Amino acid sequence: MIDRYNSKNPTVGVLYLTATHLIFVDPDANKETWVLYMHIANVEKLPLSTTGSPLLIRCKTFLSITFVIPKERECHDVYTTLTKLYQPVHIKNLYCFQYTTAAKELPKAAGWDYFKLELEFKRMRVPNDQWSVCALNQNYELCDTYPRQIYVPADANTQILLGSSRFRSKGRLPALTYLHSNKASICRCSQPLSGFSARCLEDEQMLETVRKTNPNCNFMYVVDTRPRINAMANRAAGKGYENEANYENIKFQFLGIENIHTMRASLQKLIECCEQKSPTMSGFLSALESSGWLKHIRSILDTSCFIANAVDKGISVVVHCSDGWDRTAQVCSLAALMLDPYYRTIKGFQALIEKDWLAFGHKFSDRCGHIQNDPKEVSPVFTQLLECTWQLMQQRNDAFEFNERFLLILHDHVMSCQYGTFVGNCEKDRLDLRLAEKTFSLWGYMSNHLNEYINPLYRPEMDETIKPNLAPQNIKFWRGMYSRFESGIHPREPLEDLLIASKDHCTSLEDHVQHLTKRINSFKNMLSKSAKRLQGGSTALQSRYNTDTRGPIEVNDNRYNYDRKLSELSAADDDHPLKTSDFSFSNLSISEYNSEVDKGNEDINTVAVEWKSLRSVVNCPSCSIPFDQITKKNHCWKCGEVFCSRCIDKTLSLPGHESGNPVPVCRQCFRIVQQVSP
Repeated sequence: MIDRYNSKNPTVGVLYLTATHLIFVDPDANKETWVLYMHIANVEKLPLSTTGSPLLIRCKTFLSITFVIPKERECHDVYTTLTKLYQPVHIKNLYCFQYTTAAKELPKAAGWDYFKLELEFKRMRVPNDQWSVCALNQNYELCDTYPRQIYVPADANTQILLGSSRFRSKGRLPALTYLHSNKASICRCSQPLSGFSARCLEDEQMLETVRKTNPNCNFMYVVDTRPRINAMANRAAGKGYENEANYENIKFQFLGIENIHTMRASLQKLIECCEQKSPTMSGFLSALESSGWLKHIRSILDTSCFIANAVDKGISVVVHCSDGWDRTAQVCSLAALMLDPYYRTIKGFQALIEKDWLAFGHKFSDRCGHIQNDPKEVSPVFTQLLECTWQLMQQRNDAFEFNERFLLILHDHVMSCQYGTFVGNCEKDRLDLRLAEKTFSLWGYMSNHLNEYINPLYRPEMDETIKPNLAPQNIKFWRGMYSRFESGIHPREPLEDLLIASKDHCTSLEDHVQHLTKRINSFKNMLSKSAKRLQGGSTALQSRYNTDTRGPIEVNDNRYNYDRKLSELSAADDDHPLKTSDFSFSNLSISEYNSEVDKGNEDINTVAVEWKSLRSVVNCPSCSIPFDQITKKNHCWKCGEVFCSRCIDKTLSLPGHESGNPVPVCRQCFRIVQQVSP
C-alpha cells in the first residue's frame, strides 16, 4: 500500500477480499485498513511499474488509496472482482439486505417509527383553517414521488389540485413543507410545463390559494433556484417558469444554483485539488478556486437566506428548480434550519431529512450511485446540504445540538447502504422494497451513540433565527470532510471531545466527593456518639471514686472491655457505618469488622481519580484500532483508560459514586465490578 506523501516507503502486507469489505493487513505495524465495497466510488488500474501493477481506489468518503500488486494477473483479478462488488446491478443486492447485528444491540424495528410525517406537521399546527391534508395521493396516483400525505391550501378543490399536478413536471404540484409561526409558509414544487406561452388556469388558481393562506401579506415570492439561462433553455423543451403576467400577486426571483452536472464536475476538481502529491500554498488555493466548489456552497446558502428572510418578514415563498427534488430540497431544508431552532437539534435534523429529503423524493440511490445506473445521475446534492449545515455551525456553533461528527456519520452511512434508511429514490420505492421489515434503520443505530454527537457548546435558549454572514472570507474549506484521511493536518483531538471529557471527569469527581463526604460524616457521627458515651462513663466512675473510700476501680479485663464496646456499637443509630441490615452481634468478629473496612476501600477504588490524556492515546488498548479524526475517544470511568466506542459499550453504577447513575466502563472493568458486586 502506497502513501502518496511517502511513496518511497510503501507498506507491505496482505490484501483480503471478503463478502462486504476489502481488508489490508500490515503485520509489522499490527494495523488493518478496512474499505467497505459500497464506499468505493471507482477503481482504476494505473500503468505498470517496476514493483508491480498499481490499483487506485477512490472512495465516496474521500479516501484515496493505492495498492501495488506484484503480479499483473492478480491485479486484474482484484480489479474485476471489485468492479462487480462495489456497485451491484440490482437494488436487492445492496449491503443493507445482508447486514445483521445482535438483537440486543439493535433490534431491526428500532428507528423506523421515530418519524411520522403527520406528527411533524402537527408540531407546526397543521392541519388548520388555512391548510388541510390532501387525500388524492394515498396510492401515489397524484404524484408517485411525493409522500402519501401532502398538505395543501384548504381552499384548493380537487379540480385545482389535479390541474396543477398535470401542469407541473413529474406531477409535483405546490405542497406545504414548512409553516412559520407568523403564518408565512414555504411550499415546494417542480417547474411548470409552460413552454413559451402555455397557461394553466388551475395552476394559477393553486398559487393564488397558497398566497391567501397568509393573511398578513398581499403578495408572495416564487423562487426559481436555477440560473435564468438554464430556465429559459428549458422553455424550448416545453417546460420553463411562471410568467408574472399570468400569475397574480407574485414576485418572481431567479437565484442561480447550478445543476447536478456542474456540481459533479466541481466535486471532481475539488478531489483532485485535495489529492495533490506536493501541494504548495498557491497551488492548493488555485486548484480550490478553479473547482468553484465554495462558490456553489455560497450560492446555495445565499438562496436559502433569501427564503428564510422573506418568511421571517411574513412573506410566503413557493420554491422550485427543474423537478423539485435536488436544489429545492437543499434550500427548503436550509431555510427551515435557519428559521426553526427545533431543526438544529439531533432529533429535529433527522426529522428535517425525513421530511424534505426522504418523504418528498430526493433520488438518493441515483444521486449516490448505490447501484449500476447512468453515471450522469450521480451528484453530491446531499453532501452539499451537510456542508452548508457545517458552514452555519462555524458561524453559530452554540445554536446546534450536534457536532461535526454527526454530519460525517450521516454522510458515510448515506453512501454505505449498511442501513435501509436512504435506499431508494422516493417513499413509494422504500415501501415496495419493504425496507422497514428487511433492513435496519440508521436512526436506530445513531440513537445508541448519541453521546458521540453532542455539541458541548450548545445553548438551547438561543432560539432566534440564524442570519449568517455570507461574505466570501466566511465560507471555509471543510478539511474535516474532504481531507479527513490526511495525517498530520488535523488537531490531535477535536475541541468538543476535550470539553466533554473534562466535563465528564469533573462530574465523576464531584459524584465521588459526595460519596466520600457522606462516608466521612457517617464516621464522624459514630465517633462523636462514642466519645459522648465514654465521657458519660468517666463521669460515673469519678462519682463512684468520690463516694468509695477505696478509690477508683480500674478494670483491666480485656474480655470486659470488648463486651462493653460491643454494647456501645449495638446501641448506636442505624446510620453507623459498621451496621447493616443483617448485622448480628452474637457472631461479630474482628475479621468481619475488617471486611467492612475493606468494602469501604473497594468503594473508593472503583472510581478513577486520574484520567488518561486523550492526546497520548493513538490506538485503542483493547482492539488496537487506530484513532482517526472522526473516531471518538471514550474514557472508562473506573480505570481512566481511553477506548474506542466499540470497546466501551457497557454502563453500570459504580459503588464509589453517590448518585448511582450508570456510567461508561470498559469490558474488563465491567466484569470486575460485576464479580465484586453482591
